[in-house]
Amino acid sequence: MPAAVTNRSGQNPSGRTQGGRETDYAALLRAAQGGNHAAMERLLMKSQEIAYRFSLLVCGHADDADDAMQEALLKTYRHAAQIKEPEAFKTWLYRTVKNACLISRRRRVGEPSRLHSLDGELVSIDGVAQPLDVEDPGRGPYQALENTRLRRALDRALQTLSPENRLIVFLREVEGLSTRDVAAVAGISEANVKTRLHRARLSLREHLEAP
Repeated sequence: MPAAVTNRSGQNPSGRTQGGRETDYAALLRAAQGGNHAAMERLLMKSQEIAYRFSLLVCGHADDADDAMQEALLKTYRHAAQIKEPEAFKTWLYRTVKNACLISRRRRVGEPSRLHSLDGELVSIDGVAQPLDVEDPGRGPYQALENTRLRRALDRALQTLSPENRLIVFLREVEGLSTRDVAAVAGISEANVKTRLHRARLSLREHLEAP
């Protein structure tokens, strides 16, 4: 596998997505399936960030997330030719990451679980956020403080959801997957996705609006 994808996404700026439209991934995958090595390299780099972000959410442990990302990228490199629906590549990638995380989670049975928040903060099991202290110099101090409070409130609200519902909210609301694709990744019916998402939204709203 190309060396460009052997580090975490945060350590390789060239692996960041630039829009991440589904058709971009499909076009790169088709080109890679045709033997275009540059397309394969680009596909792996574009996949790296979303794979790591999702693996953090599902795995909880940073080391497990790193391993799951590497496993997913390795499978992409080895089995790209066998992916029959290029337009559904991201769904395939999320499902591959989820399965790798489940395997890692079984090795850690009995250990305290942790959840990495969607904005880069680490949230412990009791809901206490530990920010990574990444400051945006373009924001004023009051705006930065307010944004931090909002993020922490959202993280605490997300902690109240079950792992399955957190996954659904992430895929649907953050990653923008269709209900059909979320169902494929989660391994449940579309009707179940809609029901879980509706309940999760109500729960999040209730916690965010609580005094």
